[in-house]
Amino acid sequence: MNEDKPRNPKPQEEASKLPLITLGVLVAIIAALLYLGWQYLSDDSVTANDLTNTKVDTVAIGTRSTDDLPVVATNDPEEPSKDKSDKKKDAATEKDKKAAEKTEKKKDEVKKPEPKKEEPSSEKATASDKILDAPGEIITHTVQSGETFYGIANRYNLKWEALQKLNPTVKPEGIKIGVTKLKVKVKAIHTVGPGDVLRVVAQKYGISKQLLMQANKKTRDISERGEKLIIPLK
Repeated sequence: MNEDKPRNPKPQEEASKLPLITLGVLVAIIAALLYLGWQYLSDDSVTANDLTNTKVDTVAIGTRSTDDLPVVATNDPEEPSKDKSDKKKDAATEKDKKAAEKTEKKKDEVKKPEPKKEEPSSEKATASDKILDAPGEIITHTVQSGETFYGIANRYNLKWEALQKLNPTVKPEGIKIGVTKLKVKVKAIHTVGPGDVLRVVAQKYGISKQLLMQANKKTRDISERGEKLIIPLK
């Protein structure tokens, strides 16, 4: 009899309570899930209403100008070749300009005459003083038709400054025919003798025959005995 009875029999009350607890937990979980689902659905409905109530600015989108759109750079394959050709043209034009400038400079150099070296006033004065200090004679020359102050100085192989010093009161532009008398410095006065041709007389005084003829206004190589020849300064 003792062998058929269990050693530790479970009480019947505890076994009956376990299914009830499990059922209560499941009900609580289901209720929590239902509550969470209801909140989620309510939030979705609010966002859907907000989306339907928002106004879309279709006018602004439709009237958007092309100026506001971003500019997209396009790669034109012809641009590099154009740039190269433009650079070549610019280089060619620069070379042409430089060549033209060089030719103009050369032309200017050819056209521009070399400036005449003017003697300083001190040198001019010294030359005229030398002429005045040279040995010789002073003669008087009366201005004739067609003569000028500078022409008379050239006739006697004088510088006009020296002739001006010999005649300080005479103005070169104020000489008068037959009235104005100028003092002229000459080397000598030679009287033509036998065999005195112009070439021989010129050699005797160390001057050229042309200069002798010029001082005496001779056009031919002829001289007469007893004629007085003016020997100009050398």
